[in-house]
Amino acid sequence: MVQILDTILGYASEPRFSEALHELEHHDRVEVLTIAPDDVARRRFRLTTDRGTDCAINLPREIGLSDGAVLALSKDRAIVVRLSQREWLALSAPDPSAALELGYFIGNLHWKVRFAENRIYVALEGPRQTYLDRLEGLLAEGKVAVGGEGDA
Repeated sequence: MVQILDTILGYASEPRFSEALHELEHHDRVEVLTIAPDDVARRRFRLTTDRGTDCAINLPREIGLSDGAVLALSKDRAIVVRLSQREWLALSAPDPSAALELGYFIGNLHWKVRFAENRIYVALEGPRQTYLDRLEGLLAEGKVAVGGEGDA
């Protein structure tokens, strides 16, 4: 049976979804729909999730797909978009105290990260601006710096 997906409920990085998705992940109930970055502009196509669910994507023009888009969510499962090439937001802290605060903040939000070159890289599971908005207080206080164009 084909699952028709015609809207984006939100993004994995949003507080209203992150807790539910975290719980579903513990029970191995999150299905991933992997999309090539070049295909995110498409509005109608069919793909299969990593669990074999046949999905028909049918989005209105004003809705665009991006990494972390939640396409389906129930108490039993979720379908989340993952781009085949992940985007990262590079962050650094000016001193050990700020680095600990940043790490604590990121940990509480359950953001996926990797570390390299004295930076922490946050996997973008939604629009980049959403992450910058969440970091606004730390950025304003000078406790965090964004890596710039070299984000990898």
